[in-house]
Amino acid sequence: MISFSNINKQYGKQLIFVDASFQLNSGEKVGLVGPNGSGKTTLFRMVTGEESADDGDVSVPKKTTIGYFRQDVEEMSGRTVLDEAIAGSGRVGDLHHELESLQQALEDPTRADEMDKILDRFGHVQEEYEHLGGYTLEAQAREVLHGLGFKDDQIDGDVGALSGGWKMRVALARVLLGKPDVLLMDEPTNHLDLESIIWLEEFLKNYSGALLMTSHDREFMNRIVSKIAEIDAGEIITYTGNYDFYERERTIRETNQQAQFSRQQAMLAKEQRFIDRFKTHAAKAAQVQSRIKALDKIEKIELPKKRQVVKFEFRTPARSGDQVAMLENLHKSFGPRVIYDGFNLTVRRGERWAVMGRNGAGKSTLLKMIAGALPPDAGDVRLGASLQMGYFAQQSLEVLNPDLTIDEQLQRDFPQDTIGSLRSLAGAFQFSGEDVDKKIRSLSGGEKSRLAMARMLFNPPNFLVLDEPTNHLDLATKEMLVEALKNFEGTMIFVSHDRMFLRGLGTRVLELGGESGTERNPRVYPGSYIEYVQALGHEAPGIYA
Repeated sequence: MISFSNINKQYGKQLIFVDASFQLNSGEKVGLVGPNGSGKTTLFRMVTGEESADDGDVSVPKKTTIGYFRQDVEEMSGRTVLDEAIAGSGRVGDLHHELESLQQALEDPTRADEMDKILDRFGHVQEEYEHLGGYTLEAQAREVLHGLGFKDDQIDGDVGALSGGWKMRVALARVLLGKPDVLLMDEPTNHLDLESIIWLEEFLKNYSGALLMTSHDREFMNRIVSKIAEIDAGEIITYTGNYDFYERERTIRETNQQAQFSRQQAMLAKEQRFIDRFKTHAAKAAQVQSRIKALDKIEKIELPKKRQVVKFEFRTPARSGDQVAMLENLHKSFGPRVIYDGFNLTVRRGERWAVMGRNGAGKSTLLKMIAGALPPDAGDVRLGASLQMGYFAQQSLEVLNPDLTIDEQLQRDFPQDTIGSLRSLAGAFQFSGEDVDKKIRSLSGGEKSRLAMARMLFNPPNFLVLDEPTNHLDLATKEMLVEALKNFEGTMIFVSHDRMFLRGLGTRVLELGGESGTERNPRVYPGSYIEYVQALGHEAPGIYA
């Protein structure tokens, strides 16, 4: 369907693609992987025609429709969420709004002299709209928006009143509603809760078109894609299988390449020794020249590139008392909406609580009350003895100084520590080389999030309160963080939509909210997240088997 043939692409001195070839076939679901800056977004933009290759051919059949979900969402205002979702959903969305406009024109007495022309156009538009299944469009739009976590009052409300994260969901709904032949998706799960991620998984598994996507959610990728395309040093290498298969095969490939490299180096050294030994011997001159020419013709095997994942062992925090946090008879409401009504919970030393629940169930509210960032309406939050709390939320980014570089911020925070240990900390959170000289004001939201997490965990407190700590973390950093926190000797309570994080760390589960959004008392599950899923048959509240 879409093919890249011997593509070359360069930005200044930076080579992005070098004679790279790749094909996306009809109905294929492909995961696109590679380090930051490797060319994933460039590949997407070449498919859409926003960029072109310096050399080589990009072939996209003319009638192929393409839907592209990207992380930078344009301004949205002046429509309901429903209308905004329909408006950008392709041809059928355009017809939907033209029909509405024509309907208003038919009812406008000032346009009576245009009535024949308007009626004729109305008939043509209505016929095409019906042919494309337009009369089910509103119902489909509501179904998609519900799946992405919207409630009815939001769907019929002003799109301009939404936060950036919710506008991203509207943009995602628009792309899905368009039912294009090819879906390009750049990190579609970034702003979704677990329930919405699971809904999107099912939608994409049943989607008949082709899919090319990036994702930092291993579970999501594993369940959807059947092929991985890796951008590696200008090449595009494909692996037939899911993400786990790709990782295993890549390791085997690198091991084989290392062995071939070692054998070739031994052979080259042996030949070079012969040349060096006999280059002054007239009797051996022909042999020496023959071997020099043979060496020149050999295609040199390169050492496989090591993917730098810096492991970091966080320091052991001071021991806290046995009872870490006691929540007694908590009440919290926002207007008429009751979030907590007499809620009790005791968090004990060494426990790692995973807080689950749909959007609006009160997950972040609970963490804010524990952290002291939000008072309860009634009841008490009591913290135990010898407690040092670390609270991570998106607001944590506000404590960073925008005028400092990453290096300067870390040195100011930890003046007693060596440059080497601070560079190791930065490297563990994917800041390497010249990255540490970047001004904080120039960092992306994801980079600021990584830096805030690094600062908090370098000298870790003994009670971690983490609200979506894995947002914007790539897979390698996320896996490093899970491994490091498995050995954390303190106590944790966290909210996360990442199942790898939940499985790796959750030893207790607090389930908020209920089935189909109905109110239900919070449920405490005394085992791990893995045991919770096995026992209850669902991965998140509201997703029932």
